[in-house]
Amino acid sequence: REWTMKTSIVFLLCISVFPGFSQGRVVREDESGFAECNVFFPGQVPPEGFTEPFHVKICQQYNKEPRFATLYSTKDKIPLYSAFKFTKSGQSEEENWLVEPQIDDPGNDLHEMVHEADIGGTVANLGENQALTSDYVGSGYERGLLNPSLLNEEDFQVATYTLTNSVPLSPALSKSWHRDIGKVVEQALIPHCSKMHHLYLLAGAIPSSVQVKGKVSVPESLWLAACCDAPEGWSLGLVKKISDENSLADLTVRELEKQLLPGVHLFKGNCGEDKQSQEKREAVLQVVSQIRSGEQVGASNNQENTRISNNQETKESGWMRSVAGIIAAPFIRLLELLIYIFVELVKFVFYFLWLVVKRVVGTILDGVYSLWNGMVSYLTAASMVLISIPYDVGRVIINIFLGFLQIVRDVVSLTYKILSIPMGFVLHLAAFPYHTMCAIPSVLQDVATGIGGTFLLVIDATATVLHGFYYLACLIVKRFVPKGFSDD
Repeated sequence: REWTMKTSIVFLLCISVFPGFSQGRVVREDESGFAECNVFFPGQVPPEGFTEPFHVKICQQYNKEPRFATLYSTKDKIPLYSAFKFTKSGQSEEENWLVEPQIDDPGNDLHEMVHEADIGGTVANLGENQALTSDYVGSGYERGLLNPSLLNEEDFQVATYTLTNSVPLSPALSKSWHRDIGKVVEQALIPHCSKMHHLYLLAGAIPSSVQVKGKVSVPESLWLAACCDAPEGWSLGLVKKISDENSLADLTVRELEKQLLPGVHLFKGNCGEDKQSQEKREAVLQVVSQIRSGEQVGASNNQENTRISNNQETKESGWMRSVAGIIAAPFIRLLELLIYIFVELVKFVFYFLWLVVKRVVGTILDGVYSLWNGMVSYLTAASMVLISIPYDVGRVIINIFLGFLQIVRDVVSLTYKILSIPMGFVLHLAAFPYHTMCAIPSVLQDVATGIGGTFLLVIDATATVLHGFYYLACLIVKRFVPKGFSDD
């Protein structure tokens, strides 16, 4: 088990280093239609009306090239349709089944399909939204391909072996579907379309309530829609009921759309319905009728027998491949180990180079950032100074003007006050110095007189006081001194 895990890790690393090994990818919501797989639809416009949130668009790729497109239902775990073009019939190759990691684990780093046997434990919730091979084991159903592998060759055929292109079919029904579709395409559709690369094919399934192991829906019917988008073009629909493996009903594309979801339109502009050639369509229907009744069309019977014989030879050689695989297993393990070592060395070198580049680029970016900040600061300061010069000049001019107005106002006010003073007051004010000077002698005389009078008044008062004291002393003496003594 440990060795299996290491092998899975090595395989996944190989996928990341060598993209040519990968197949298919889930189309993002921000991409238009089926991205690079829009080439499998007329006018590069996919069918309209399939808008449920559990519908997932897958661009099936191999060796970096788109091979066909698939709309997958994560609710029913089967594809609703696969869009493809006929390339060339090929022999049946060894089946290596693929799964899409992004359907079950959107956060997974694996953006391409990988072999189910090699996916290991690297995908969370594997099988939650898609069917796995284990869902078919012991169920009585096999993985029937909507886009049949026998209608493709080489890389196109390898890409068809994916569980996102498979629906549960009984062995007999699967054989009948591939046989009938192969004959219709090769004998009826291709010969009557003037440009083979303008023949667009949609193979789909209508889910039923019957489920395999309570998980994968069994189709109630299979259908094929064809559009020859060329001069004298035409369109056609075919339906095969699951309950009758020999059924193959033909109908118009409009009639087929009514059996699908409401509002579904399979081809842009109904494949130029107004300009279709009814003669071509009738010729196609005639060949389809012959195929349905079991009649041979031209030399196709020999081709069919040759293809069946080749398929049998291929199955017989499968046992030889298995024996060769057992013998080559040790060498494969050694190769895986060498690839693992090589991948680790490459990762280490890239990581080291990344650190060096990151450090150098970081230093350069820091310098550029600092230079930019300095330049911005300088330009900002210079701009502010230049902007402030007109402002300051304007403010000075305004202040000068306001000062001039203030002076004018003061002069006017003073003039008004001077003119409002009475003339008598002016004359008295003018005569004030004269009267003042003339009054000085009189004032001085009055002052001298006052001073002299004050001095005399002081002398007179002093004499009066002394006289009073003398009179008082005489009275005292007369009162207390005896009279005789006084006479003596």
